[in-house]
Amino acid sequence: MIVGVLKENKPGEARTIMTPAGVAELRSCGHSVLVQKGAGELSGFRDEDYLSAGAAICGDMREIYRHSELVAKVKELLPEEYELLREGQIMLACFHPAANREEVDIMLAKKIIGFAAEDTHRFGSPNCEVAGRLGAIMGTLCLTTAYGGSGKLVSGVAGAPGINAIVLGAGIVGKAATDVLAALGARVTLMDINVGVLRQCGQIFPKNVCTAFSNRQNIKDLLPGTDLVVNCVKWPKHRKEHLITRDMLQLMRKGSAIVDVSADIGGAIETYRPTTHADPTYIVDGIVHYGVDNIPGAVPNTTTIAYAAVALPHLLAIANHGVKEACRRDAYLRRSLVSFKGILTHEETALIQNRPRRLPEEVLELTGREDLDRIS
Repeated sequence: MIVGVLKENKPGEARTIMTPAGVAELRSCGHSVLVQKGAGELSGFRDEDYLSAGAAICGDMREIYRHSELVAKVKELLPEEYELLREGQIMLACFHPAANREEVDIMLAKKIIGFAAEDTHRFGSPNCEVAGRLGAIMGTLCLTTAYGGSGKLVSGVAGAPGINAIVLGAGIVGKAATDVLAALGARVTLMDINVGVLRQCGQIFPKNVCTAFSNRQNIKDLLPGTDLVVNCVKWPKHRKEHLITRDMLQLMRKGSAIVDVSADIGGAIETYRPTTHADPTYIVDGIVHYGVDNIPGAVPNTTTIAYAAVALPHLLAIANHGVKEACRRDAYLRRSLVSFKGILTHEETALIQNRPRRLPEEVLELTGREDLDRIS
């Protein structure tokens, strides 16, 4: 199979979905790999590195789309790519389809086979861990006066206390954020709705981390003494309420900060709006907000090495076995199928956009469903 690796075209995005090591793996299985010129440059991988691994370098994305059977990239489709898609072409990328109706329209109209990479992770995405860690670091910077913050140092110094922080959500993202903030000396309250998870966190984190059940009243009680909130809850897109409303900002001291790692418009943080690495913050009612929606893009070398490693098995499975067999073997790959030759198969997208869908198992004609790999 001919596999194409695109250079990211989203502003501020410097990651790539494949390292030269991934190229070598695909080549060892007999596949051809086309890499767009400069695809790995900002992640620390030169075109020469890809050439040495056996890839061919293409001048622009048009060549990649024209010649590749399977196209891979990190971020979603942008309008300049729409016309380049070919019927039956396979694509793996972080489409985030539920939040992008126009993109889904194009995927269906072009009849591509599209996999949402963000849904393929059996053990969670490295992007989540990076986002949690870096989001916590950026939150501490938001407290400096350079960003309009209160001027507090996360750790404090002798005679001056450090900050109080809330981390909402104790999943991969939340644990990563808590780890960083605790190591820097903050007093952290980690909040979740799962007592088992909270119990585990109480055992693994140091004594400057305490746990609490996540609900609006508990958050309200904590906000007056809180300097930094890091939201790591991926809020269901069909829910209209919020964990932190605009009215609740009045409970916080001016110059405090909110980092929404999950980056959901209309999500857990009512006042969230997306920002960029070039202009990352804004202030609402005296509270500094950090809203960058691709936080891991700021550390592309680290993120690329980790993310490319977990994406590669899916690309190898599709290239080696074809879409149908790869999906039969891997329930996480199967659930990530967004579109199949003009048919919508993605559950969340169908729910949020009120569209009809068919199960991936149906469109792929996977019989003997007792032999299918299951989500676990």
